Amino acid sequence: MSTAVPPFTDEHEELRESIRGFIAAELRPHAMEWEDAHWFPDEVFATCAKQGLLGLKYEEQWGGQGGTYLHEAVLAEELSRCGSGGLAAGIGAHVNIATPPIWKFGTDDQKERYLRPAIAGEKIGALAITEPDAGSDVAGIRTNAKRVDGGWLVNGSKMFITNGVRADFYVTALKTTGEGGHHGLSFLIVDKGDGVDASAIEKLGWHASDTGLIAFEDVFVPEENLLGRENEGFYLIMANFQWERLLMALGAVGAMRVAYEKTVAFAKERTTFGRPLTGHQALRHKLADVATAAYTGQAVTYDALRRFVAGEDAVQQVTMAKLVTQRACFDVMDTCLQIHGGAGYMKEYEIERMARDARLGPIGGGTDEIMREILSKTLGL
Repeated sequence: MSTAVPPFTDEHEELRESIRGFIAAELRPHAMEWEDAHWFPDEVFATCAKQGLLGLKYEEQWGGQGGTYLHEAVLAEELSRCGSGGLAAGIGAHVNIATPPIWKFGTDDQKERYLRPAIAGEKIGALAITEPDAGSDVAGIRTNAKRVDGGWLVNGSKMFITNGVRADFYVTALKTTGEGGHHGLSFLIVDKGDGVDASAIEKLGWHASDTGLIAFEDVFVPEENLLGRENEGFYLIMANFQWERLLMALGAVGAMRVAYEKTVAFAKERTTFGRPLTGHQALRHKLADVATAAYTGQAVTYDALRRFVAGEDAVQQVTMAKLVTQRACFDVMDTCLQIHGGAGYMKEYEIERMARDARLGPIGGGTDEIMREILSKTLGL
């Protein structure tokens, strides 16, 4: 009998078991070490590539597995079991944020030079859109590219860029005209090299991930690295937003499940007043609430995923999934930490790390406030 939950099939569940085993064997044992180092080795990408995990939804002609968004969705959920939000973010940003624009809008030459080695784990990518003064408001982007013989000269800076320090190339949004607003935005693939300076930013969570501040100073980018059409970069920005937000919802669903499992195991073993924590009604009810939050998040997210994969206009459902799961995930972590008591505040039990990592959810990929504004528009308010 099938145990798969729509929109997943038995094939996806087999992939899930395979990925879960890989993560348990190859990633999780090193998670605390990498968290402490505030870095994980670049070789992790090559290790994931050998398992085919960096190109699940990409065509075989570029070295991918020829799968679909659903295969990628399984990976997004399972990465929550790796023991480090930063590690999951680094892998996820490479696979689901940096390379999709090249896949969707790139020329065959660009795919050969960037997508193929990215899928093989030979080049690491980062998406560079956010700036010190332009986050959700992409119309405020100031990094610019001026035409010179054979290409462009790029000047400006980017902020909060996942994989920003280690990246070999940056899929970069910049101004290519003097026009204001969304007009005049273009994308260039900028190779790390002369004129590119990247430095790490210290963060509350995601410690193993290198979140970078990137400065571009007279960086020459050749004509053939224009991604998509000149001055139409806003469409490229919008094209992957729904998938990015779905992935954040899937990651939160996976993280809530992990926290629930860990906390139930702890509550059954820990005894107070002569009985396990689960013998106390107040704590049983807290765990019931956590299970409900995780299942509710899964139901909303899977519905949005099904609609997205079917090609529907799922902006409203994806936005709701992103909104409802991110804050719920942080609240779940807080509850699970509380149930652990003093142990929850200690590094050893991992719940403190999960709580720190979860706090980015209501900010990254579009803040809760932006999500509500998008929802207001889709609801005709």
